[in-house]
Amino acid sequence: MGRSNAGKSTAINTMAQQRQLAFASKTPGRTQHINLFHLGPKAAPNLIWSDLPGYGYAAVERQAKLRWQEVMAQYLAVRRNLTGVVHMVDSRHGFTELDRNLLEFVSPRVRTGEVRLLVLLTKADKLNRKEADASLRQAREVLGEVATEESDVGIVLFSALKKVGVGDAAQVLRSWAASDELAQAQAELAAQVAAEKELAATRRDAPGR
Repeated sequence: MGRSNAGKSTAINTMAQQRQLAFASKTPGRTQHINLFHLGPKAAPNLIWSDLPGYGYAAVERQAKLRWQEVMAQYLAVRRNLTGVVHMVDSRHGFTELDRNLLEFVSPRVRTGEVRLLVLLTKADKLNRKEADASLRQAREVLGEVATEESDVGIVLFSALKKVGVGDAAQVLRSWAASDELAQAQAELAAQVAAEKELAATRRDAPGR
């Protein structure tokens, strides 16, 4: 998720290594729906990325803005299979009031570790070293209100143009996928063990044994 001019579509395409997975329009605010992308092995995709509507673009009608914000708020707060959120924030401007508001909807789930959070400080190629340090510092202050011992929160300076932070962000996303696959495998193993124990107990209790 991210503001309409935060470089969201370009970042998605860069991370997915596809040129036109997400449409990067010259007019911010064009994404008006939740777009789902299936990623992973071509024969059996095992990841779903959700591209939420960009928010905060001034040229969009107020009612449309409010509608999009309500949709995103509900998605972040209650979507059951949501395992991680990538929040794209323009590194030149930092967290705006809208960024903070949207983050607040998913914060309870982040604090408990139910949902992971990665903040990409986009367009980092436009910053000098001092400005980049200041952007990181501001982001850490904001996320300090969300981070707990149970949470999984990360920050990466990111530039799709200069490929800054792409490897770091990709590594985080791969770790999320690996964690989910491990959790699923453990759940399946536990279910199998429980079924075998139940079957063995049934056999012991069967007449004539």
